[in-house]
Amino acid sequence: MFACWHRNWEKFFEYVEIQMDTDSVDVLWFDDIDSDDVARVGGKNSSLGEMVQNLKAEGVNVPDGFATTAACYQRYIEENDLHQHIADLLDELNSGNRSLREVGSKIREAIVGGEFSQATSEAVKSAYRELSRRYDTEQVDVAVRSSATAEDLPDASFAGQQETYLNISGPDELLDACRRCFASLFTNRAISYREQKGFDHMDVALSVGVQKMVRSDEAGSGVAFTIDTESGFPDVVVINAAWGLGETVVQGSIQPDEYTVYKPLLDDPSLQPIVGKRRGEKSQKMIYGENGGGTITVDTPADQRQRYVLEDDAIVELARWCAKIEDHYEMAMDIEWAVDGQSGQMFIVQARPETVESQRDVGVLETFTLQEEGELLVQGTSIGHAIAAAPVCRLDSPDDSERFEEGAILVTRMTHPDWVPVMKKASGIVTELGGRTSHAAIVSRELGIPAIVGAPGARQAVADGQMVTLSCAEGDRGNLYDGELDFRVDQIDLEELPETDTK
Repeated sequence: MFACWHRNWEKFFEYVEIQMDTDSVDVLWFDDIDSDDVARVGGKNSSLGEMVQNLKAEGVNVPDGFATTAACYQRYIEENDLHQHIADLLDELNSGNRSLREVGSKIREAIVGGEFSQATSEAVKSAYRELSRRYDTEQVDVAVRSSATAEDLPDASFAGQQETYLNISGPDELLDACRRCFASLFTNRAISYREQKGFDHMDVALSVGVQKMVRSDEAGSGVAFTIDTESGFPDVVVINAAWGLGETVVQGSIQPDEYTVYKPLLDDPSLQPIVGKRRGEKSQKMIYGENGGGTITVDTPADQRQRYVLEDDAIVELARWCAKIEDHYEMAMDIEWAVDGQSGQMFIVQARPETVESQRDVGVLETFTLQEEGELLVQGTSIGHAIAAAPVCRLDSPDDSERFEEGAILVTRMTHPDWVPVMKKASGIVTELGGRTSHAAIVSRELGIPAIVGAPGARQAVADGQMVTLSCAEGDRGNLYDGELDFRVDQIDLEELPETDTK
């Protein structure tokens, strides 16, 4: 089933090339694709098709939709004479003649300025009209998501590297969003990430997923992991939830609710195996924009801030769906879900492999212990189990990255993919907003550095250059202390541990 989700990238890209040479289809419906179609429609869309074909019958709701193919993207590049132009700009980047920002900007501008052929334009518009007919409306509102052919793979997630456009309505607006998705294959962060992972930029193509929007702007949405993202414990589902569209949870711009469900007891319908609930502040939410287009972020009403987004029955039902998805894929999964405020139904809108804890090679157990006490400056949710002592660098924007010195502790409001080059140089990260499934949390785990997320007032609590100690070794709460505190690191080789009768 997962022939395309392997680590032999040379053979993988040979397969991509063959598919692009032979595939002349511009659009494929989700019910016609599955996990073997990564080369045709990317990781995100192939996963949606896999769920539509195999999990809908088990009661897992997935919104209908279609995908443009990787071959469609390649024809768009060729028909607009962009292949050589892009290659030349990338050569200038590699030679040092142009900066990443300049090269990325020029490539994106060229792609957005292109035109679809009449055949491709009509294929996309025809599919959109059919999707509208299926939902009994003249112009259905859709989410338009980028799905790269080297994305959502078990050891290379590419999460957040390309763009998503929500609440798109109308065929012309859809084609414009498709062009912008194509261009987002060359965001600065995507170029940088491919360089880091060793992918050839010209071998990666982009599929656009067009999916019926779930009206979670009138309810709630969020992210779920089928593994504990901190310990790697496999027997729980960890759910983050917020009001409105789910981008606030993914971006880490709010502090979401968090629910933890014990998977082994999910099969007993008489039980509600919720082992943890924490209500988040949820200070803002993303909703539909005015005049029927785009999205806006507004303050969350006080009564919603004080309530959990999901009732207990809905939490357990979502956890059951997540467990079914994990069982089907036979691996830990990172899942996005949403509740439609008009119908009251819950939906799964994305599912991808979890790429940090499930892939970790635990040969050595490393433990950190703080050896002395200090003045507590701020506290939040701990990410990781390490301790770091270093000077603070407060930044409000990644545009100020030249001020950041290697090994400093980054303190900021929140992060997004443009922050990654700065985060790679940090020994620790502190954000005022976000939860365990936020961008800052996911990237810090991938980089193997400690982080504290959801620490209100962090920027006001510290000064630039102030020496601090960031501790994630004291449980679920991460603590930032004044000064450089002494700590100990112990390493245990797990291969040398004796066999025991007890697990």
